[in-house]
Amino acid sequence: MEFLDVELFNQKDLFKLFIRFLIDFSFTFVIIRVLYFAANRRKDYLFTFFVFNLLTFFICFLLRKVPMELGFALGLFAVFGILRYRTEPIPIKEMTYLFIVIGLAMINALANKKISWAELMFVNSTILLVTLSFEKLWFNNEVQTKNVIYERIDLIKKETRLEMISDLRQRTGLDIVKVQIGKIDFLRDVASVTIFYKADLKEVVWGTEMEQDEE
Repeated sequence: MEFLDVELFNQKDLFKLFIRFLIDFSFTFVIIRVLYFAANRRKDYLFTFFVFNLLTFFICFLLRKVPMELGFALGLFAVFGILRYRTEPIPIKEMTYLFIVIGLAMINALANKKISWAELMFVNSTILLVTLSFEKLWFNNEVQTKNVIYERIDLIKKETRLEMISDLRQRTGLDIVKVQIGKIDFLRDVASVTIFYKADLKEVVWGTEMEQDEE
């Protein structure tokens, strides 16, 4: 049955769309919600990652039925890949996760009959396992950085640096190994400080507390 030369319902295509979307969303959810959010606690990027994945998947799935040249397809992928927000540059790690969710959407949407379900699941699983390995195992104890506003400018002097680190450790609960002094505002008696710390489970707790304070 058709309406204005467009098919109203195709059970086979609808079922294929649902299965591919289920696979795509399941792997995306694990990578973004379970891996990324647990390690970074950035709620602001969750919306971006999921919506990018959702839109990319449906665009690619629907456009695969429309004849197009290879150059146009690569250009479409490039637009998604290099997109940056004008309000705030996306950090390199978040850009990598953005590339992952876009890649997952394109893989699951554009796979044709020549690609078996086993191959599709293997590719998705490999991406998930590699991300898991790097996020949870390899870089779990790497030194990371955070920018904080520090009000005790009497401790920013070089001779009181150890006391400053001790104070920041006690107040943040992070295993701080080094600090770097940035901009100093003597009018407000505050300084911008970059702290270098070893990432562990304490980061998750601290990140949760910081989000609650901001809210």
